[in-house]
Amino acid sequence: MAGILIRMRLLLTRRALSNGWQGFSFVLGVLFGAVFAIITAALIGFAVRDGDVANGITIAATIFGIWTLGWLCGPVLIGSSDETIQPEHLRLLPISSRQLAGGLLAAAFAGPAPVINLIAFGGLIILAAQLSWAAALVAVVGIVLQLVFVVLLSRVVLAWVGAAMRSRRGRDIGVLLAGLLGVAYYPMSWLFSHISALRDLPPWASATVRWIPPGWAPVAVEGAAQGNWLLALLPLAGLAVVSLGLWQAWAVLLARRLAAPMNSVTGSTGGGLLGRVRQRGPVGAVLIKELRTWSRDSRRRAALLPVLVVGILMPVFPAFQGGGTGGVPFAGVTSVSFAALAGANLYGYDGTAVWQALVTPGAIRADVRGRLLALLIVLGLPTLLLALILPGAFGHGDLYPWVLALYAAALGVGVGAAVIISALAPYPIPQRTGNPFSGSGNPGCAKVLLQFTVLFGQLFAVLPVLAVLLIGHFTELKAIEWLAVPVGIGTGIAALLIAARIAEKRLTTHGPELLDAVRPR
Repeated sequence: MAGILIRMRLLLTRRALSNGWQGFSFVLGVLFGAVFAIITAALIGFAVRDGDVANGITIAATIFGIWTLGWLCGPVLIGSSDETIQPEHLRLLPISSRQLAGGLLAAAFAGPAPVINLIAFGGLIILAAQLSWAAALVAVVGIVLQLVFVVLLSRVVLAWVGAAMRSRRGRDIGVLLAGLLGVAYYPMSWLFSHISALRDLPPWASATVRWIPPGWAPVAVEGAAQGNWLLALLPLAGLAVVSLGLWQAWAVLLARRLAAPMNSVTGSTGGGLLGRVRQRGPVGAVLIKELRTWSRDSRRRAALLPVLVVGILMPVFPAFQGGGTGGVPFAGVTSVSFAALAGANLYGYDGTAVWQALVTPGAIRADVRGRLLALLIVLGLPTLLLALILPGAFGHGDLYPWVLALYAAALGVGVGAAVIISALAPYPIPQRTGNPFSGSGNPGCAKVLLQFTVLFGQLFAVLPVLAVLLIGHFTELKAIEWLAVPVGIGTGIAALLIAARIAEKRLTTHGPELLDAVRPR
């Protein structure tokens, strides 16, 4: 079973490599990951300085923890986990959920991500070889167990959060868990930017990173180097036991997932607030359809909620570190900038159903405008409240011109860029899956590149607004600062109109190509 799934995984990966842009993004992602892994291995391998083994082990344990956080928050932040082989395709086979979990785990190691992770963890062998041959042998066993642990932990946590977000009753806890996973980006980035400070960690922090599971392999190496075989073998046994427990939990979650309907959309077919809204023309019909889909589709919620939480908290963490309010009044601006990333594949969510708009005369115009309006509402309502409330709540009423001007520009440009990219570079996603985080059917970094495109587009477009604000600030003329607000609104409206024209032209002239691009592979 495992051998068959591994061959399937390799065949699908080879097929992805031959698919033009997707193959290029796949290779680019592997290269970036390999470079990052080599740097990480060097940091771990040469962490021991001046014979201070304890500090070297602490640094290794911390870096192992950072990579573990990466396995958890990475798929949540980009709204995409690697499910090249989808369990739903195997639901009719006469095998148990444990056998399926074992086969899928074996297939997971056939991808590039575990290999890159193994390179990064391999730095522990370099570190251990400087201590003793016994420590090096323990390091080999430790990094293998550590790799199995992080892969299983990622699968279990994403399956658990995904199951929660598939139901109405579990949506609240799903939102909380997804947001917490997204927020894990901050401690991960802070730790990487303060590697040198790890040598001066207080005793309680050093003990914490050592005694949580990501730090057990380095601790085992330290025990072997000291000749303390109890300290060397207990962490390895602990990793094995925890991995077995995670494998069993994944088998249970797989069984529940395969027993559930193969549908990521929840909710009734009518009624509710949207059911009482009068639909005025084709644009209104598309608008209501999109709003309903955003409220019911767990895949869209899984893409939107984590980046929205990250955008809200981005200015909050620096404020806590600095002891003041910092950029908290600008949380509405950062949240709408990040939330726009979730809309960069609107036609990919619909899949081949987009043919209805392509073959209906005059439907493309209504479809593009309806999606623009829906995305404005979905992203604008929660973030606008932040932009209106936070500056006054924190006693920075003088920042309202800055916040409102930048917010209007970021909202319009972000929504416009998302719709343009949805038309120019859509990619297929699984149409029916039990995991809402399986945002792309094949591996690659195309989604990350598209998200960076949206962010850079927003940054470039707000430059005129920022110029007006700076002029008003340096001349100390409040009227000029407030003049930036209509400039920002005008920038956002212009971006929406330009985006509508570009998307309509693209769909009109390249409809068959778009239909082929979103077809599930």
